[in-house]
Amino acid sequence: MDAPAVPPKNLLRLAGRAIADHGMIRDDDRVLLGLSGGKDSLSLLHVLLHLRAHAPIRFELGAATVDPMVEGFDPHALRPHLEALAVPYHYRAEPILERALRHMGNTSFCAFCARMKRGILYDIARREGYTVLALGQHLDDAAESFLLSAFHGGRLKTMKAHYRNDAGDLRIIRPLIYARERRTAAFARAASLPVIPDNCPACFQAPTQRLHMKELLAREEQANHGLFKSLFRALYPLLSENNEKRDTSSHSE
Repeated sequence: MDAPAVPPKNLLRLAGRAIADHGMIRDDDRVLLGLSGGKDSLSLLHVLLHLRAHAPIRFELGAATVDPMVEGFDPHALRPHLEALAVPYHYRAEPILERALRHMGNTSFCAFCARMKRGILYDIARREGYTVLALGQHLDDAAESFLLSAFHGGRLKTMKAHYRNDAGDLRIIRPLIYARERRTAAFARAASLPVIPDNCPACFQAPTQRLHMKELLAREEQANHGLFKSLFRALYPLLSENNEKRDTSSHSE
């Protein structure tokens, strides 16, 4: 068994604060991490391993990868990494691209794929007795989702930090929701994590609305270095399922 990579203190602090603020992990939880093989989910794996070893809360941790059977997606490095860390690993291959081409209609491939993957992860969690599904989205993802919802849906909405699924039998958590993408990228690079460069190759074949939002935010941040601090304050009430407001002056970086 290998020792997990130690995440930087700032990433641990932001994840710990998000978990505490939103009551994400509780004693005796069985947490299943959705492991795409990207820098964010691999970073979250090591954050959760560190917290499991050092936090006062006792919980179990496993990981699951959904292989969409798209050319270019190669998750072979994930299994030995999980085995070395003694983390139970669940793998399932499903022809998501093939199904999308037949059934997605006017929905974008990315949206269809996300729903399909989420349903498969729910099924794995139920079959294996997990009670919580952990996902690797971060503050940049939340900001992009907010802009997509406002620009294209006319709603003030973004992804939740912690919520129950429609069936009510699983809780979904995003422990990195306070952290910037640059922090997961820096950690994954410094720790030489086995990142799959194109963990969603079909999505990289053409520009997406989300990519446009990412580029827009990058341009704005060049002119306004405090952009994401302001965005975090605006987004915070939307992160909670009950939209409770509280002081957020020092929570994000």
